[in-house]
Amino acid sequence: MKKTYGSKFKSQVALEAIRGDKTIAEISGEYNIHPNLVGQWKKKLMKEAADLFATKREKQTETQYPEEELLRKIGQLNVEVDFLRKKYSDYLLRNGKS
Repeated sequence: MKKTYGSKFKSQVALEAIRGDKTIAEISGEYNIHPNLVGQWKKKLMKEAADLFATKREKQTETQYPEEELLRKIGQLNVEVDFLRKKYSDYLLRNGKS
């Protein structure tokens, strides 16, 4: 059975790991958890800590999709539209409609 840990517990362990007073091995032994978990929680806290203090404006300005992905999608759609326009024109010419 997989054991689950609460967010308070995870944050407490991650903060201890960030402080650096104890090694990860010492922390994992103290809380009876695997050292990899301590490392994962520490990484996650360090990665997401900036989001805790983000203002509403900063959160709103964060884009849902990266700019590069959007530009790629726009290019793909332009190619598809050009292709369909050409096919439609060919269709109209074949059927005697102008």
